[in-house]
This record gives sequence, structure tokens and C-alpha cells, in this order.
Amino acid sequence: MGVFCIYWSFWPRIERPVRSRETATDRLRADLALSDIRGFTVRTLLLGCFGCASFVFLVAMAATGVAPVALCFAALAGYAPVAWVRGRAQRRRHNRRELWPDAVDHISSAVRAGLALPEALAQLAIRGPEELRPAFAGFAHDYRTTGDFQGCLDDLKARLADPVADRLIESLRLAREVGGTDLGRLLRTLSTFLRDDARTRAELEARQSWTVNAARLALVAPWLVLLMLATRGDSLRAYSSPTGVAVLVIGGGVSFLAYRLMRRIGRLPAEVRVMA
Repeated sequence: MGVFCIYWSFWPRIERPVRSRETATDRLRADLALSDIRGFTVRTLLLGCFGCASFVFLVAMAATGVAPVALCFAALAGYAPVAWVRGRAQRRRHNRRELWPDAVDHISSAVRAGLALPEALAQLAIRGPEELRPAFAGFAHDYRTTGDFQGCLDDLKARLADPVADRLIESLRLAREVGGTDLGRLLRTLSTFLRDDARTRAELEARQSWTVNAARLALVAPWLVLLMLATRGDSLRAYSSPTGVAVLVIGGGVSFLAYRLMRRIGRLPAEVRVMA
């Protein structure tokens, strides 16, 4: 048995890392949390998409009488609520990227002044950046009510739904549990890194914006032409035939794939919430 164990040790078993894959529902849930829309869930948003698509389909059918054309406009209208939520989340993410260095500086100053970590976080509800104050006000209220620092940190992380907030909260959690004198240095380093990252991303996004806008215009232009043709009933009769339906389906698929390909090629690497 000993010889066999020695023989077996020459081929150690390699554990394969388990990668958690983020689904579209998870991304949509994170966008809803970041956009700060009260009372909205993924199910509510999907119901809103269905309602918009149904309404536009009925209006288009009443105006044109051509079901394939009405379905195309209904599909575009059904995606509109999701696009609105994602656009709002993207704007708030961009704004927060410039606010987090100031928030980290406030926490670092409070720690150097001798405040406890819960008090340092709670004072951001008064002196912190305007957009981040409601989240930290909720943390202060929860901590005064329950006194559970770890649970309040989890609620704050879910409320903020931001990779920078995840790193900051986990650093404060670790400092609370094990102590140490390097928290001030860690916060100052994090603040410097966040400022450099925000400056670099702002330059890249400014150069990328014209490409994204051109792609959006190229995507919308054919459907605007179709909308103008909808004012002439004779021109829409061609789309009632199988050939016209095939043209609409192929055109929609090509437009969607080309837009997604452009976004994938030109998108900037986004921070992933590895500590969510």
C-alpha cells in the first residue's frame, strides 16, 4: 500500500476551477438595482416590455393593416424599456465612477480622525457625494436599528450594486474583523487608483462615442425608412407576401447581429462584481 501511494502521488489530481457564469437575468437585475427605480423587478420590467410591444402592435395594425410590419415595430417597442433601464444604469455607473474617489477620501479622513467604521460610513449620508447619500443613509438607519454591522454591510452592497463598492466594503469588513494599521494606506491607494481609472476611461469613452453613435444610426435608419413607407399603404402590400416577410426577418437579423458585433468589438472591459 505504501508503494502504491508513492506511485499514485506522481499523478496528482488537478481541480478545475468552477466558473460562475453571469446570466442575462443577473445583468438585468444588477442594472435595475443600479438605476434606482423604485418598485421595479425583473418580472415587472418584462411585463412592461410585453405591454409596450402589445400596444405598438395594435396601433401599427390599425394604421397599416400589415402584420409583419406591425410585428417589427412591436419588437422594437418591446426592447425600449430594457434599453431605457440599461441606459439609466450606464449613466449612473459613469457618474459614480467619478464620485467614488471622494467617498473613499471621506472614509479615510474619518478613520484618521478616530471614528469607528460604522460611524465613518454613516457620515457619508451627510458629507458624502450627493448621489451616494441615500444608500449610506439606509446603512446608517439599518445599523442604528439592528446594530448588526455585517448584515448592514451586505444590505449596503446589494443597494449599491457596484464593483468599487464591493471592494471597499470587503476591505472595511476585513479591517473590522482582524484589525490592523494599514486601512488608511489601503484607502489612499484605492482613491488614487480610482481617479486614474476614471480619467483613462473618460478619454477612451470620448473617442469611442462617435463609433457607437454611428452604429446606432445605421441600425435605426432602415426602420425609419420603413416607418415612412408605412404612410403609403400601396408600398406595404409587398411585405404581406412570403418574400416580404423573409426580407423583414433577414434585415432585422442582420441589423441586430451587426450592431451586437460592433458593440462587442468596440466595448471597453467592464468591472465584474467578483465579491457580490
